[in-house]
Amino acid sequence: MSEKPVVIGVAGGSGSGKTTVTRSICQRFQDKTILVIEQDYYYKDQSHLPFEERLNTNYDHPLAFDNELLVQHIHKLVNQQPIQKPVYDYKMHTRSNEIITVEPKEVIILEGILILEDPRLVDLMDIKVFVDTDADIRIIRRLMRDIKERGRTLDSVIDQYENNVRPMHLQFVEPTKRYADIIIPEGGQNHVAIDLMATKVEKILSRNQENNI
Repeated sequence: MSEKPVVIGVAGGSGSGKTTVTRSICQRFQDKTILVIEQDYYYKDQSHLPFEERLNTNYDHPLAFDNELLVQHIHKLVNQQPIQKPVYDYKMHTRSNEIITVEPKEVIILEGILILEDPRLVDLMDIKVFVDTDADIRIIRRLMRDIKERGRTLDSVIDQYENNVRPMHLQFVEPTKRYADIIIPEGGQNHVAIDLMATKVEKILSRNQENNI
């Protein structure tokens, strides 16, 4: 791989369908072609805090993320260097001891609710996407995910949505829509938009292959 990797940012509110859009694009190509970096892996380490204090973390605020490390890692991947990606433990509310060695690929998809909020990340993106989905659908999806995958109770998810998720979405996430090159309504259900994105990626990969000949 001699060409500079293409960086695609996929943003949108919690439960908007970012992961579905990303997965749908990846399914069109071989695994060796596309690398997905999730902003969720880059929540700040909180091991220095008592567990009770970690429970009060506002995970929907920009300050919850270790963007310094994320920016460093995207820079490395763009320069075709491997990274040691952190892993976050949602049950313990801190970064785990596990790390994942990640090799650069031709296309890097950076996915997360606030990736368009940090100008340093935006500057690294070649294509910026915002997945736009109605609030009622997003809260249902978040309920199902947090209860099933993150061991949360129904009351805790609803309380977090009312006190953190909704106000943070209105204050920080929704305004970043203005920076998007492409807005995809209804997330993963918008097959036309996903097809267009996949076609765009195909063109980029074909161009890179031609340049390498």
